[in-house]
Amino acid sequence: MATVDVTVRGAGAFGLAVGFACARRGAAVRVIDPHGVAAGASGGLVGALAPHVPENWNDKKAFQFDSLMMADAFWHEVSDTAGKDVGYARLGRLQPLADDSAVALARQRSETARDLWQGRAIWEVIDAPDTPWTPQSATGLLIHDTLTARIHPRRATHALAAAITALGGEVTTSGTDEGAVVWATGWQGLAALTAQHSRLVGNGIKGQAALMQFDARDRPQLFADALHIVPHNDGTVAIGSTSEREFDDPTSTDSQLDDIIARAIKAFPVLENAPVIERWAGARPRARSRAPMIGGHPFRAGEFIANGGFKIGFGMAPKVGAVMADLILDGHDTIPKGFRAQASL
Repeated sequence: MATVDVTVRGAGAFGLAVGFACARRGAAVRVIDPHGVAAGASGGLVGALAPHVPENWNDKKAFQFDSLMMADAFWHEVSDTAGKDVGYARLGRLQPLADDSAVALARQRSETARDLWQGRAIWEVIDAPDTPWTPQSATGLLIHDTLTARIHPRRATHALAAAITALGGEVTTSGTDEGAVVWATGWQGLAALTAQHSRLVGNGIKGQAALMQFDARDRPQLFADALHIVPHNDGTVAIGSTSEREFDDPTSTDSQLDDIIARAIKAFPVLENAPVIERWAGARPRARSRAPMIGGHPFRAGEFIANGGFKIGFGMAPKVGAVMADLILDGHDTIPKGFRAQASL
């Protein structure tokens, strides 16, 4: 590329979403990642685009809601531009209710969802249907929400890279920084920021997940025992994940994943005979504030950061890309205060 307007360091969900948002507005974009596309957490399996509970509303929950509402148009545009399937579908989610207090809380949240979700999605308590794809519920009742969606993380990340290329951009493993520079370097980037600061800025939280051969492609997601069960449109089901603060190898799997698989089968016996076809592990970037860290870079004057997606990176990506493109290309800053780098310093 003769002239680059925006250089993005990092080819994960946040970096590529920012690059795509800038490229679709006419900017010449270069994305650089020495490890290649989807080499980190964005190359995972699960892809649960699940909302926060509809209560105690704040900027983070409102931002995520807006982004989930943007997701359908965003991911279809990525898919159409790239000519690649991203595995997106908004099919909702089912969660079992263990006791009367859980039922009462869920009913209360169904009331707040009517206002907070603006009538655009539903959170409701329903009778558990008599089907194999129904989580076991001690009360016979489930939470059903229509906001939760799914995506195939690895495919979506590669599709974002292909879409940037289709728009005239460059995605490469090496290159020089030109134009506005955005740092989207995942958990290693947060560790580097911590090394430059007097206290923790962010770190990596390891997650292990599994992929099973079971065709439930048109079914909703399931959530129980802190596990996400996500049917993908290729006839597989993803299960995850662990949350490990201490680890030696971010990419190794072990008995903790065996426990995840066993718990999933116990909660959802329909998966009992489904073969495990892939085991995966990776470290996800979590900022100290637990909110994404986006906007101006804390230690590089005139540069930018987009990091800390942690478990909701793909759900946040559409709006992260949009607000970062506004800031980088137009100087228009709509980033919530709690998302700015200072919140994690």
